[in-house]
Formats: sequence, C-alpha cells, structure tokens
Amino acid sequence: MWLIELFPAALRAEGPHQLRYWQWLALPVVALAAWLVGLFLGRIVRAVLAPAVRRTRVTWDNEILEGSGRPLTLACAVAVARLVVPFLVLPPLWQERIFAGLRTALVAALFWFVLRVVTVAGELAARSAWAQSRPASRSLVPLGARILQVGVLGVAVVTVMSELGFRVTGILAGLGIGGLALALAAQKTVENLFGAFAMGLDQPFRVGDFINVEGLVMGTVETVGLRSTRLRTLERTVITIPNGKLADLRIESFAPRDRIRFATVLGLVRGTTGAQVRRVLAEVEAALRAQPKLWADAVTVRFKEITPTSLDLEVQCWFSTTDYAEFQAIRQELLLTFLDLVERAGTSFAVPTSAVHVKEGARV
Repeated sequence: MWLIELFPAALRAEGPHQLRYWQWLALPVVALAAWLVGLFLGRIVRAVLAPAVRRTRVTWDNEILEGSGRPLTLACAVAVARLVVPFLVLPPLWQERIFAGLRTALVAALFWFVLRVVTVAGELAARSAWAQSRPASRSLVPLGARILQVGVLGVAVVTVMSELGFRVTGILAGLGIGGLALALAAQKTVENLFGAFAMGLDQPFRVGDFINVEGLVMGTVETVGLRSTRLRTLERTVITIPNGKLADLRIESFAPRDRIRFATVLGLVRGTTGAQVRRVLAEVEAALRAQPKLWADAVTVRFKEITPTSLDLEVQCWFSTTDYAEFQAIRQELLLTFLDLVERAGTSFAVPTSAVHVKEGARV
C-alpha cells in the first residue's frame, strides 16, 4: 500500500513476532475504533427497529430489543474489524488467528443474545397470570430459567473452545462421566427437584390449602420448596415431606370443594313406633330445608336399618359453604334441633346395651 511508504522508517521496521511496529500500533487502534463504530451501528439498528417493535401488541420483543444492546454492539464491532483487518497487511498466520478470534467473538455475541432471550422469557413467565395463580411456580420458573441459562452457557463454552482449536471430544466425554457420577450421587436431590417441578405444573394444592396425604397426615401447606413441602398439622407441629415422595402419593385437597357434606345416623330405641319414626323423618327433613345454606338438590332423610339395638335413620345433605367454622356452627344447630324433635316425638336415642341371660340351675 502506498500509504505505508509514508510511515517513518522506524515504524516500518520489523518488530517482535514478525510484525512491523506500525502494525503493533494499529492493532489496538483498530480494536478500539471497531468497538466505537460497533457501538454506533448497534444504536442505529436498535433505533430503526424500535418503532416497529412498539407497534406490536406483545411486550417481550421490546424487552429483548432493550437487552440486546451489548450483544449487538459486539456483533457490529466484529463485522467492522473483519472489514478493516485485511488492510493491515498482516502475515498469513496472524491474519488467520485474528479471523479465528473474530469468529469466536461473533459466536459469543450470538450466545450472549440467546442468554438475554432466555432471561426475558423467564421474567415474562414469572409475571404471567399462570405463574401468579400458582405460588409454587413462582419459585420454579426462575429456577428453570437459570438451568436453561447454564445449559446455553455450557454449549457456548464448548462451541467457543472448538472455534479456538481445542479438542472438545475429551472434554465432552469427561463432562458426561462427571455428570453421570453427579446424577448418581445426587439422585434423591434430583428426584425432589423434579417432584417440585411436577407439582408446580400439576398444582394438586397451593400454599394455604388444607390437605390430606394418603390418610397418613393432614395439615395446612405452609411452604413448597425445591426439596420439600412443609405442612402445619392440627396439633400445630410441622411435617416436612420430600417433594419426590409427595409427588407419588395420593393427595386430597379440601380447598377446591364448593360445599361441605353433613352426614349422620340417628339411632332410635327399638320401642319407637312407626308413627313416631315417620314424624321424626318429616321433622328432620323440615329442619334441614329450613337452613339457608342448604344445597337442596340432594337431601337424604331415610329409614335405613333395623338393628338388634336401634332403628337407624340416615341423614345426609350438603351445605353451600367452604368455611369449615361456619359449617361447624350449622352442624351444631342441627344436632341440637334433632335432640329436641326426637324428644317431642315421644321417643329417644338408642344406647348400645348387652343382655346376659342366666339359666336357672346353671353352675357358675
């Protein structure tokens, strides 16, 4: 190049590593200039895309565009450097190494952008109505986004090392063996983690729900963690159940029910007449239907059975309430009413008894 001939002889002299002194001075200048031009071009690209992005109904594209500033700057700087480096008239080996470094930087910019997309997706998922209605998911979504980020970062590291000329086959084999050993060592931890994800997606219960686990324990869900779930029992103790085990158990949640069942058996004494039984049945049903919270579509008041000690009347219905304290008050009022109406009918409740017959002349 004719411009090189204008440099002083001291700059055109050969320096270390087969590079002339002016080339050693030009390399950092080109790098700085490429970064500044890339910063300028990145802002121009974002300014051009911004009006189109704002006109869309969704918000994720706005957040991705805002977070893509640095990756876009790096990509533009690499493009500028790729155009300028040939003018430095570098030796073939140096030029090849610089081009390899620029390709690596471009790959890094691409994965940097992917990481920004994953971050935005995780934030949007955490703010979504689906996650907000599921308290457990609010802790699982960030964890899932973090795991995905680590996966993308791992792929980026392997790709960059491959671009730099490293043999990644041995590294991948070592990571595979190490990952297998880690998975075997942390089997229970991984099981509990996947159990937390399963419950977060399926939502068999929420924090604050009262649940029954396999008939073994009943309590209110206090926390749903990544390893375990904690229940506050009726005795005010705290039971911790690993998520991996809890996900495989039958869970009965009382929170979703829309009404509460009332069921009892009224055992009348054997001496109760048919007229008295009919009167009790009619008055019990009338007492039930007088309740304002009664779910009137299914009311059962029937003479159920004649046993050796009693005449059993089956009473069953539902009340349109989810407040158990309110149901307890209704149940108490009904049971007191049943006591009164049985007494008014001239009969009484049976008491389990046993009779012992002694035969005359029998030896004791």
